[in-house]
Amino acid sequence: MSCIQTLSGLARDCSSNMGGILEVMIANRDDVTAVTITTGIISAITMASSAKFKKYHFNKNTGSLTSTYNLDPASGVHYVTSELLLQFNRMETTKRVELTALSLGDLAVIVKDANGKYWYLGYDEPVNASAGDGQTGTARGDANRYTLTLQDNSLEMPYEVDSTIIENLL
Repeated sequence: MSCIQTLSGLARDCSSNMGGILEVMIANRDDVTAVTITTGIISAITMASSAKFKKYHFNKNTGSLTSTYNLDPASGVHYVTSELLLQFNRMETTKRVELTALSLGDLAVIVKDANGKYWYLGYDEPVNASAGDGQTGTARGDANRYTLTLQDNSLEMPYEVDSTIIENLL
């Protein structure tokens, strides 16, 4: 027996569109006490007392968010893996210490894309580091940098976050 879905269709989108991410905000997942979804968009995020999301700055064209459906009809598996790749230029102690903390934590993440939309990672499960490295490069023109990949496994693609709630989360 097949699953019955209600389909609505999608109109052709003629508006401008740009790739990339602009900002990343990260908090400890335990500090997020509630997430409210209204008509498919996160309309409120409640934080533990005095807890806030922290901004992570990186250079243009060095970060990306990719969400991939994982489907196996035989076993009934259906989930989405989202991978957030971040690059921080110049290896130095402050960044090494912060990236180590991120690599060990259970996180909640908000990503602002180049179209001005905010996306939430960590709704179903905490976001965790899945890979990372530090590189000096070989030639003078090579990047000296750290990279970190954060991974989210969820039942759905990341939820959009209402932009009007962001300021109070920082």
